Amino acid sequence: MNEFKLNQLDVGLRWFLAIFLFVLAMGVTVGLVYVSTTTDINPQGTVEHYAGSEVDDFDIPEKYPKSVDAMLLTTHTHIIAFALIFVLLGGLFYYNSIISATWKNVLMIEPLLATLVTFGSIWGIRFIHPAFSYLTILSGSLMYLSFYTMTTILLYDLIFKK
Repeated sequence: MNEFKLNQLDVGLRWFLAIFLFVLAMGVTVGLVYVSTTTDINPQGTVEHYAGSEVDDFDIPEKYPKSVDAMLLTTHTHIIAFALIFVLLGGLFYYNSIISATWKNVLMIEPLLATLVTFGSIWGIRFIHPAFSYLTILSGSLMYLSFYTMTTILLYDLIFKK
């Protein structure tokens, strides 16, 4: 079977897609920098970001617990945005000429599942137990790892592969 591959596209379309992926990666990276500045990417910082800072009776908290409205807004916008990002990325990744079969499917599906786990677990942090922060960090890390892996492979395929 003669299957279509990205590296077979016209050079102009390959550069258009490569620039799109680069701009998308910059946007995702800015989001990751925001996560870093608000949570320090550690369990305690993540707990404080969603559940608020622990304080004594007369202290003013450094961070307040997120309201249900704020949690709904964060969850709603991020699940929709990441779903769109990963359907576009996965759709392109399906046609890469470098990774095939099982790993291709894992890299396409994992970030969608990780999106649900990541943004579901922040509710666990806020309303159930701080230990959900470990799940948030693990699933978020896997989601970003999948994103950067697919993006790197796609950029290589579009720019360098002949």
